[in-house]
Amino acid sequence: MDDKELLEMESKYCSWGDTVHYAKQLNIFRESDGIYLYDSQGRQYVDLQMWYSAANFGYKNRRLNDVLKKQIDTLPQLACQYLHEEKIRLAAKISQDIEKKFGVKGRVHFNVGGAQAIEDAIKVVRNHTGKIPMFSFMGGYHGRTLAATAITSSYRYREHYGHFSDRAHFVPYPYCFRCPEGKSRESCGLACLRRFEKLFESEYYSLVNPKNKNCEYGAFFVEPVQATGGYIVPPMDYFKELKKTLDKYHVLFVADEIQMGFYRTGKLWSIEHFGVVPDIIVFGKALTNGLNPISGIWAKEELISPEVFPPGMTHSTFSSNPLGTAAGLAVMDLIEDSNFDVDVPKRGAYFLKQLKNLQKKYPSIGQVDGLGLALRIEICQKDGFTPDRDLTDRIMNIGLGAQLTAGGKKRGLVLDIGGYYKNVFTLAPSLYITEDEIDLSVMLFEEALQKALGA
Repeated sequence: MDDKELLEMESKYCSWGDTVHYAKQLNIFRESDGIYLYDSQGRQYVDLQMWYSAANFGYKNRRLNDVLKKQIDTLPQLACQYLHEEKIRLAAKISQDIEKKFGVKGRVHFNVGGAQAIEDAIKVVRNHTGKIPMFSFMGGYHGRTLAATAITSSYRYREHYGHFSDRAHFVPYPYCFRCPEGKSRESCGLACLRRFEKLFESEYYSLVNPKNKNCEYGAFFVEPVQATGGYIVPPMDYFKELKKTLDKYHVLFVADEIQMGFYRTGKLWSIEHFGVVPDIIVFGKALTNGLNPISGIWAKEELISPEVFPPGMTHSTFSSNPLGTAAGLAVMDLIEDSNFDVDVPKRGAYFLKQLKNLQKKYPSIGQVDGLGLALRIEICQKDGFTPDRDLTDRIMNIGLGAQLTAGGKKRGLVLDIGGYYKNVFTLAPSLYITEDEIDLSVMLFEEALQKALGA
């Protein structure tokens, strides 16, 4: 069936409630390989978002694909009430890695998608603390199930679904390019954090009883590097200081690693960069390189031991499915055999350098920044600061049009847009991207930017 017929069917029979129709250019892709996607005309698209960082290890990764194929022919299905080897070994690898890095014991609980894992984390917090309200960040994104939406800052995701009595208390994120306090990083003294700390000084600020240090809020859900909010990297000392306040008032620290985990930032867990020990880690996406949905949480032993979190506390039919756990175990094995601790920061530094060179040429690029291979390009008006969403959309759609000629043939460019003002390209390329592929990516982006500026 050709693309025209398929698009006609899609317009009649597919819900538009997902995110496909954010783009003007609707593409039907037929193949993928490495960092590339291919449409029905065989045109090549450089993918700089890799399924929202779900395919960190490249499309059609042979090592991972072969494991999944083998699992299909051995134990492809099994009800989650029964055990299989891959589940146990995968949970052990994750738990052992965290114990080695953070010095604490814990256990892993699996689910299917990231939002479902967030829900499981909320259950663990509520069960342990007996408290419903949570802290979360402005700009934070934790999913779109109802409970995950309650701690996701965008009102747009809640407005059609009634009143959310359990809506989080949203705290300004340390977004230094657009400082919520209007200060510069060099002289701010972490002013946004100090404002949060001040809320604990008096009962009349509504969060805490200072006499017994009992806080109304059970946990703070944190993206160590904000993802959908625009791949924002906070000051390196921010979370260490935040954790002091949370510990003082017995508020749990939950690290949402769904998009930044599995070496996106140059470490297995992005929270490793910031010198704090989380109470709960939530993960998903790249655990299986996008081959089969699986997610999970790791929690400290005192939060999730069988005595306090017994059988049946949470469940999903497909939670620890053998295809997913086999793929996840293969990813962990691949990581052990790789050198991502060195390679990802090196590739990220090269990519960031090329982007900074590009920024010098175009006032419309207000900021570029990144950690590992989580990179951001903030598109602005000519003043270099005022957000320019229209220009950002034009660049994205030009990329999807597959008429870019940099590199000697017509190509497309797949970009993802995030940010508070939808003016940030969040780049999450394959962790195996080469310097030549980075150079090609930057050339294609510059060509798309030039065309958009001339439109």
